[in-house]
Amino acid sequence: MLLKIPQVLNKEQVAQGRAILEAAEWVDGSVTAGYQSTLAKKNIQLLEDSPAAIQVGDMILGALAQQPLFMSAALPSKIFPPLFNCYQNGHAFAEHVDNAVRHVKGTPVKIRTDLSMTLFFSEPEEYDGGELIVQDTYGEHTAKFAAGDMVLYPSTSLHRVTPVTRGQRLCSFFWLQSMVARDEQRSLLFDMDNAIQALRQNHDDEDPALIKLTGVYHNLLRQWVQT
Repeated sequence: MLLKIPQVLNKEQVAQGRAILEAAEWVDGSVTAGYQSTLAKKNIQLLEDSPAAIQVGDMILGALAQQPLFMSAALPSKIFPPLFNCYQNGHAFAEHVDNAVRHVKGTPVKIRTDLSMTLFFSEPEEYDGGELIVQDTYGEHTAKFAAGDMVLYPSTSLHRVTPVTRGQRLCSFFWLQSMVARDEQRSLLFDMDNAIQALRQNHDDEDPALIKLTGVYHNLLRQWVQT
């Protein structure tokens, strides 16, 4: 499931984040790449423990905690601290799959990467190229969203970033471990949750059918959740 999460950050937060990021020190993007990715990855990024990365990352995590769509789709257990990259002057990232496990620097925490996220800080018209292309069983999907929007997709997916031939593509990228590891189970729960929320618009919360459907959702979650 590939999902757009609109307006994770508002315009003021985007402007604040960009100002912090643009004033920070950037390094070669290979610093967080695995062996395969090092061969495919051409960009620059902030160090994981950069004060700028921590400050803007905390802002993103705080905003995500207030996003019902994200919480319903991702069912997050642990979220990797947001990283930040910049593509310009022909930078690209060839086709790859994200590492299965990420170690949070300076901690004993390891995160199984169930879902990948890219949050955009540059507007689409500010740069040419730079599309995130994600493959699944239904073909290729393109993400090049407005600043403040985020795309959520399975980390098992083959994906790439096309060359940026004009301007600058500034983004945050990170991963999460879901309470429900299997993508098809998360998708079923997400669809059911959406249906429940839609029914609540026209039915009383004490409607027996709505109560029963809500119970089915939680009982499925109880079976599939991993803590």
